[in-house]
Amino acid sequence: MTDNHHEEVAGLLLAAGGGRRLGGRPKALLEHRGQLLVEHAVGVLRAAGCGRIHVVLGARADEVRRRAGLDGCVLVDNPDWAEGMGSSLRAGLGSLAGTGARAALVSLVDQPGIGPAAVARVLGAYEDEKSLVSAAYDGVRGHPVLFGAAHWPGIVATATGDRGARTYLKEHAARIRLVECADVAEPYDIDTEADLRHLE
Repeated sequence: MTDNHHEEVAGLLLAAGGGRRLGGRPKALLEHRGQLLVEHAVGVLRAAGCGRIHVVLGARADEVRRRAGLDGCVLVDNPDWAEGMGSSLRAGLGSLAGTGARAALVSLVDQPGIGPAAVARVLGAYEDEKSLVSAAYDGVRGHPVLFGAAHWPGIVATATGDRGARTYLKEHAARIRLVECADVAEPYDIDTEADLRHLE
């Protein structure tokens, strides 16, 4: 696989959540291995080979901008972040229009168990703007997900509430290329106080 392939795929990190079940602590600002979670997640996308990275911010966006070292990233504000992941996905895909990106590799800020190895596998399955690729964990679809640009309008049209791209992916299930990642990653979410034990 050539490096120009990597130029065609933008990393899209969804980091807007307010951490409602964490007492309102934005997930982007949680700490992991001496970094803020949003910094860690950007590092994973970089290490996997994403050249361009867009980060969607929402809850306490000003504080995230101030505290997080996100040099070289395009920061996208989602004023509607409280509506759920769908609005962040729409904002992020909208920010990629006109950049020349032919695909978006979407990752979530609250899944630090998914590292560069899994992301690189999904990236490696990219072919063109019609690509639809998803990491799988023991056969179950998870993140990251790669959406070729041909799919963006359909995703934007159906991404509402917390469903994100789920509706679109269900309708196009037969076309999704699943890339097994259970051997290199753990797809847990940091959603509740109990989940904080995963952070180091």
